[in-house]
Amino acid sequence: MRGSKSLIDNIDWMTVGLYLILILAGWLNIYAAVYNEQFESIFDTTQRYGKQLLWIGTAGVIATVILLIDERFFSTFGYLIYGVIILLLVAVLLVGAATKGATSWFEIGGFKIQPSEFSKFATNLALSKYLSTLNIRMKELKTKLTAAAIIGLPAILILLQNDTGSALVYGAFILVLFREGLSGNFLLIGLVTAFLFVITLIFQNDVYQLPFEMELSGGWMLIILLFIIIGLVYYFNRKKKQILLFSAVIFIACSGLVKSVDYVFNNILEPHQSKRINVMLGIEPDPYGAGYNVNQSLIAIGSGGFTGKGYLKGTQTKYDFVPEQSTDFIFCTIGEEWGFIGSFVVVGLFMTLLLRILFLCSRQRSAFARIYGYGVAAIFFFHFMINIGMTIGLAPVIGIPLPFFSYGGSSLWAFTILLFVLIKMDADRLEVL
Repeated sequence: MRGSKSLIDNIDWMTVGLYLILILAGWLNIYAAVYNEQFESIFDTTQRYGKQLLWIGTAGVIATVILLIDERFFSTFGYLIYGVIILLLVAVLLVGAATKGATSWFEIGGFKIQPSEFSKFATNLALSKYLSTLNIRMKELKTKLTAAAIIGLPAILILLQNDTGSALVYGAFILVLFREGLSGNFLLIGLVTAFLFVITLIFQNDVYQLPFEMELSGGWMLIILLFIIIGLVYYFNRKKKQILLFSAVIFIACSGLVKSVDYVFNNILEPHQSKRINVMLGIEPDPYGAGYNVNQSLIAIGSGGFTGKGYLKGTQTKYDFVPEQSTDFIFCTIGEEWGFIGSFVVVGLFMTLLLRILFLCSRQRSAFARIYGYGVAAIFFFHFMINIGMTIGLAPVIGIPLPFFSYGGSSLWAFTILLFVLIKMDADRLEVL
């Protein structure tokens, strides 16, 4: 066991410093997002910024406790922590409180906690423990299926809570699997699937006039185009016999995807989710409905210009033009009041944190710590990329927080736990043989 002096000496204070800067900036921007002249104190615990300060204080306690725990605790009890969180995800479906259509909260008095935020940490622990086990090889089918089950179980339970945004975060773990040896073909398949889905949505309702008074829908035109492309690849390939079956399977799979998009879009996705995707792709203009949040966010960010309007001087923010401005759309407050310069600084801080996490991963001596670190990086990257993408209209609005900035105790605690467990592992890395 390390002494206190040794622990302090080995903590990566650069990462801790970035964490402190981000949560301080987040707190100040939450204050700006809900500020009006009637609020007298930034420490008023009846307001969101006051409550966030309490969450920050308790997060500091959690971080300190993590640093004092032996790092072997997390690998030893990884599966147990995962199992407890799975039970909580099941329990919240049965007795949880519904908020904005999602049954994902435990409510005790005035206190709310969201298990799905902590499930990302638990899943990262369980996945890291499994993949770091001796004789586990990512090339084996059993390993792929087991890893998919570890990731997929909490994602499905969260999806049942009607919290699609949080469920989609689990897609970030494919980056961890890829880093640990998963074939790049899986990433390629994912990208092609997403591309075909989007292209089909855009063109499926178009009607094309053909010779002899024939008409074809956009969906069938895409299938014909796929047939031509795959046919040309087959024709110019020298190993025709070897790729004949493969080409046929690819064509059938892609055609099936194109024809299933309409069903998935209208029967599996919630109506408001379909609406938001249509608005983002420009298929269906709705500036006062599903597109209202993003339009107001773009107005707020654009009005900030290069240097911003100044702290607490954002008119779009102050007069509540932007819904959810202290949670999902907190970045528009930064853009309006701090302008391009402030936005650039915040993005730079997040990128620095991500690069620092990757650096910590690269110097770990244990496979468990390395894999866990890549999981932390993947989760932070997904939240950062999608949240900012939402506010500037480059990603659908799926309601996930910006780490350390968005208001909420559960998300702040979960991100703190994710990061400080890695910091603890890094501080103790020299003890790992």
